Amino acid sequence: MVQGNKAMSKTTESTVSTTCGYCGVGCRLEVHPQDGVIASISPAMDGPANKGHTCLKGRFAHQFTRSDERLTTPLIRDGDGFREATWDEAFERIVSEFTRIKSEHGPNAIAGLASSRATNEDCWAMQRLMRAAVGTNNIDNCSRVCHSPTSFALRRCFGYSGATGTFNDIEAADAAILIGANATEGHPVVGARIKQAAINGMKLVTVDPRRIELADYAELHCSMRPGTNAAVILGIANVVMTEGLTDEKFIAERTEGYEEFAALLAEYPPEEAERITGIPADDIRAAARIYATAENACLIWGLGVTEQRYGSEVVQLMCGLAMMTGKVGRLGSALLPLRGQNNVQGSSDMGAVPDTFSGYRPVSDEAVATMFEERWGTSLSREKGLTIPQMFNAAVAGELKSMFIFGEDVAQTDPNTTHVIHALESLEFLVCQDIFMTETTKYADVILPASAFLEKHGTFTNAERRLQIVDPAIDPPGDARTDFDILTSLSAALGHEMNLATPEDAMEEIAALTPVFAGVTYERLGRDGLCWPVEADGSDAKILYAETFANDNGLGKFNALPYREPGEVADEEFPLILVTGRRLQHYNAGTMTRRTKNLELLPSDWLEIHPDDAARLWINEDDLVSVRSHHGRIEIPARITDRIEKGNVFTAFHFPELRTNLLIGDSVEVNTGCPEYKVVAVDVRAMSEAPSDTPALVAAD
Repeated sequence: MVQGNKAMSKTTESTVSTTCGYCGVGCRLEVHPQDGVIASISPAMDGPANKGHTCLKGRFAHQFTRSDERLTTPLIRDGDGFREATWDEAFERIVSEFTRIKSEHGPNAIAGLASSRATNEDCWAMQRLMRAAVGTNNIDNCSRVCHSPTSFALRRCFGYSGATGTFNDIEAADAAILIGANATEGHPVVGARIKQAAINGMKLVTVDPRRIELADYAELHCSMRPGTNAAVILGIANVVMTEGLTDEKFIAERTEGYEEFAALLAEYPPEEAERITGIPADDIRAAARIYATAENACLIWGLGVTEQRYGSEVVQLMCGLAMMTGKVGRLGSALLPLRGQNNVQGSSDMGAVPDTFSGYRPVSDEAVATMFEERWGTSLSREKGLTIPQMFNAAVAGELKSMFIFGEDVAQTDPNTTHVIHALESLEFLVCQDIFMTETTKYADVILPASAFLEKHGTFTNAERRLQIVDPAIDPPGDARTDFDILTSLSAALGHEMNLATPEDAMEEIAALTPVFAGVTYERLGRDGLCWPVEADGSDAKILYAETFANDNGLGKFNALPYREPGEVADEEFPLILVTGRRLQHYNAGTMTRRTKNLELLPSDWLEIHPDDAARLWINEDDLVSVRSHHGRIEIPARITDRIEKGNVFTAFHFPELRTNLLIGDSVEVNTGCPEYKVVAVDVRAMSEAPSDTPALVAAD
């Protein structure tokens, strides 16, 4: 039975079913509260994505909900610090400043960031607040810095912005290529499903500059130079074409543009792909044969593909590989992007992006915009808004005066930290809505205390396009309020009454205004959820494109895109390439996991370096090393391992004291502005060898 939006008693001891708020797998959880706190969490045995399993974050990392560091009352800047305030005071300050800035500079001088950790209904309210109450399309979310290239590519090739199947395709596949994703650490439950499938006979190919855990279960591991994913896929596709492994009937009946695609492939025989990628030509041939000769095979990828300068082009090439072999639109042959945050799919689906309304319909579409205007009772801009990187650039340039940052710690997680901080300092007025003080809230003028996923009602959309119910097990602490309540109340204070009393009301509005969610209701979601598009009668789509693609002409589109070098390459001054990623024990900025006992499992991070590089640089195990890029410098202990390829180094970004993203520059993905986190040229040396005048922060723009 799906629970409604009732107030939860602080002394309830009943079990509450909800959806995990960590990664994009969407595990179903059974939460056991006692006396207003979470006593324990167990996996739901009928969870459609997790099937009775969960990882150590979802099961054990819940103590943060009652951390002494939780924000429990609004805060307003007072000199160099903050003072406690009432909600009325906080709202009055926001309304006053937003009104002043709009009057002096226009609505486009204000921008907002929605949270991919929040619910669909929260993100709906946030984008509506910015569009209808403020009057701007300057709204974005963290999908910009992770899977926006996936969204761009899938829409261009197939029509919809989402996986073509579900995680059940993994067990149904005879083979799979996993590229740019360390699934057992970043998405542990899906990683376990991939591992089990490989043990049971699925032929797995892993493609990664690190020898990840799943490489030990793979039929073949291909370790490529960072930034050369396009050449890997082009080389594999060349073998498929030249060895006659294509599905000619599928190509002829279901696609367009193959002739140009095939002409490009001729330029990338395995030997040329080896020259670019470093993967032996015979391994490229083997990978192609494993994928193409399997009756059913999946392509699975993560941020190692998208967070590069040409990430969207690589995803388009993978779409081409799937179409030329006919491996799309049936069970066991899916394209599965592993989404990073719990609702990074849903936040964009809801229209919390600067160029589209919900369902990825352009803000410039007159018919769609008019429909929203009639529903909301206000005029809306047809002008595309700013992306996250553009917001920071505009703030530094003095064009953007204010930001409302909801549930994102951009001063820790976004690239080129020096530039981000400069942007935050350049704003006249900054509002942050979060559950803890963060690196970003340090620059705020007003801080609003928000709710964690265990304290709210709504839905998340996981990496399968599956909408699932989120139910509260406990109340937000102190005077903190749910995000939905904050956003709808603030919108009313700004003069736009949403008339959405509950998140369920918001979902009814979403369904009414968005064709792909037409049949979504909380009752229909039940315990299994629904994978959009959902028809008006409630029927959903576990598998997309069985008969036709969602493009205007119904055909899948090949795009002939050559390999191009990444935004940064190793040189004499910066001879190594840094790749960043996740550790199993922590999640993103660590805001939640570092306030649980997971911190005891992994209290700090390190830099992985190959033994040959360590020997050449006179670096020993656990030595403190200096890592310097074109953009900044950090200090971090070294760990010597052959899991990382020679010429590359690796670390994560969970610990604010390390400031990993100081090293990341302003190179972004060509079509979406997603930062290039995965290819950063660096110099590494023992601290005794580091130049004494190397600054920890480079000069701001």
